[in-house]
Amino acid sequence: MVSAHDEEARAALAAGCESLSLAISARQLDALCDYLALLEKWNRAYNLTAVRGTGDRVRKHLLDSLAIAPLLSGRRLIDVGTGAGLPGVPLAILFPEREFHLLDSNSKKTRFLFQVKTALGLDNMTVHHARVEAYRPVLLYDAVLSRAFASLEDMVAGCRHLLAPGGRYLAMKGVYPEAELATVARECDILSVAPIDVPGLGEARHLVVMAPSKAAGN
Repeated sequence: MVSAHDEEARAALAAGCESLSLAISARQLDALCDYLALLEKWNRAYNLTAVRGTGDRVRKHLLDSLAIAPLLSGRRLIDVGTGAGLPGVPLAILFPEREFHLLDSNSKKTRFLFQVKTALGLDNMTVHHARVEAYRPVLLYDAVLSRAFASLEDMVAGCRHLLAPGGRYLAMKGVYPEAELATVARECDILSVAPIDVPGLGEARHLVVMAPSKAAGN
């Protein structure tokens, strides 16, 4: 029997996805709600997130992650400093044809992510427990994702060894990061800084899309 709590999350999520014009199946909605339930269960012991309440978790975790979906590029992506799996898990659910790698140095968080992968059957998701500077992938990535992981300068310095030729950095930010953009202007081409409208959130969000600058010799 589905609880009223689960129905509330599903209804809010379905409405949010419709607002974002995302084509999402009933099975994907179920998987997103199951992920939210796992997050709530594990959070009691592991303190994975400070966000409380079903509505806030739907908006600040799931819809915030899914809102960047139209701007994703590449088939093979890595979510660096993924924490509880954001945005990696929601995007892996939404795009089963893409390959998502989730990296974090916190063992409690990666244990949770292994459980999520197993419980939800996310064959397109791989979890890595490592520090980003120590992680050396066998194959490089089309895109490096980050959500509140680091400054743009630190992201570029710490993740450049992960990008395949022609790859891009995708950094999720709050307000327009003017000062941060200036710190990477010599090393990266700023391809776009797109405002992101997260349904029901009422807070500024932007996605910074960057590529290593050929002029800088990267």
